[in-house]
Amino acid sequence: MPPLLEVHDLHAEIAGKQILKGLSLTIQKGEVHAIMGPNGSGKSTFSNVLMGHPSYKITQGTILLEGEDVTALAVHERALKGMFLAFQYPTAIPGVSVANFLRTALKAVLGDEKQAVKTFRKLLREKMEMLKMDSKFATRYVNDGFSGGEKKRLEILQMAVLNPRLAILDETDSGLDIDALRVVCEGINTIAANSDEKGVLLITHYQRMLDYVKPDFIHVLQDGAITKSGGPELALELEKTGYLSAVSATA
Repeated sequence: MPPLLEVHDLHAEIAGKQILKGLSLTIQKGEVHAIMGPNGSGKSTFSNVLMGHPSYKITQGTILLEGEDVTALAVHERALKGMFLAFQYPTAIPGVSVANFLRTALKAVLGDEKQAVKTFRKLLREKMEMLKMDSKFATRYVNDGFSGGEKKRLEILQMAVLNPRLAILDETDSGLDIDALRVVCEGINTIAANSDEKGVLLITHYQRMLDYVKPDFIHVLQDGAITKSGGPELALELEKTGYLSAVSATA
């Protein structure tokens, strides 16, 4: 059986500048992986390239989802195949309610409008309760006037409703206070723990998120490539020694 995600020798650039320089990563079904690294190392670029952001150009390498080559697919095609990206900086959409936004997204993923309408209300209510979100939240416009914590909860709510095979979370912890972080991480854990068929890729700067979401593997990304991998204990090592130790480990 092929891995859930297999990235091989990935090189990518934006506006002619090479950012990813031979990145390889494998995620099996049921695993949670975390990518850590300093600013400018290519973490957000990697998440955008995985999801097919059109501003980034893949110059070499492949991205396989359960053995299928998705390297050349458009964003919406990857989404339909079960890939999901939670943004570091979610965009506001004034005039579009959370409920309408999520219902439209679910309809697109399911490909069945009747089924989406039939299941949506109950599903949305269940997932909002899980994330400790007030029911009035669904009537607000998407990210319009939201706090940092509300924006990140909405990203996780989207993940919960759409139920992707591979969830990519780009610095979901940034801008969150400790209470909001705990709630968001509880949601991630609940979703990730529900199936051995899915996988989660966390991208983060800090150890604090990994106190709540326990990854199976941690990878250090520096200068566009993974320089070190290990278990959960690697985050504690990085907290003490910094990223220079990860460079010297591969020198």
